[in-house]
Amino acid sequence: MRREFGGTAGNIGYNLKLLGEAPLVMATVGEDIQPYLYRFQTLGIDAAHLKKIPGQFTAQAFITTDLDDNQITAFHPGAMNHAHQNHVTGALGAKLAIIGPDGKEGMLQHARECAASGVPFLFDPGQGLPMFSKAELEEMVRLADYLAVNDYEGCLLVEKTGRTLEAIAKDLKALVATQGAQGSVIHAAGRRFEIPAVAADALLDPTGCGDAYRSGLLYGIAKGWDWERTGRLASVMGSIKIAHRGGQNHRPSREDIAAKFRQAFGSSPF
Repeated sequence: MRREFGGTAGNIGYNLKLLGEAPLVMATVGEDIQPYLYRFQTLGIDAAHLKKIPGQFTAQAFITTDLDDNQITAFHPGAMNHAHQNHVTGALGAKLAIIGPDGKEGMLQHARECAASGVPFLFDPGQGLPMFSKAELEEMVRLADYLAVNDYEGCLLVEKTGRTLEAIAKDLKALVATQGAQGSVIHAAGRRFEIPAVAADALLDPTGCGDAYRSGLLYGIAKGWDWERTGRLASVMGSIKIAHRGGQNHRPSREDIAAKFRQAFGSSPF
């Protein structure tokens, strides 16, 4: 049995820090948050936008895995259910945001606040997608600049909205659909960019791979990169993560990341 640091916001923030960025991690947390705060302090990650909710535990997932890697997960949302008590307007100077799985009310509120504040954002509904009605998903797509889903979530999004991914992409700057070992597809400006998966040194644990991938997306978007370069960096980040157990136990330097990129694509990303 082991305990790992994780969570969508924490994982993405960790990977952005590996890339040399200064992420602002925003979340509602419980009274048990002190070890995570110490970790952020050690890593140099800004924790000013973590809001502690009295009488609550920080969201936690309890995962039981057998020898064949079958998993049963129990999830306690805890302070996450109070996400709407935290406000995007407090994050002055943010140039790009990602709204990932969180309390439903908080996700809707944060999307509206980003749009009202002029902060472009990537909508990443993840496992929270089933919570949303058709009307709510349509609102989120209308407010968002970018959208990211995996293959299952993409199918569910199509089912709930009655629109194809290609049609939804027309309302966005880009729609990204990841497909596991088959790589990913980015729909942008009426074009379809096929992004190959990057061979991993080992296939140990997919936990947090989507978060690592999304850190690459955010980095490329923030730097104004083209979609092929952005998607390739995202694939590299996911490939590095899957070779380590847990969401934050990979520790590549920027040069390690660049070397993995060069090995896969023949050029340097930075």
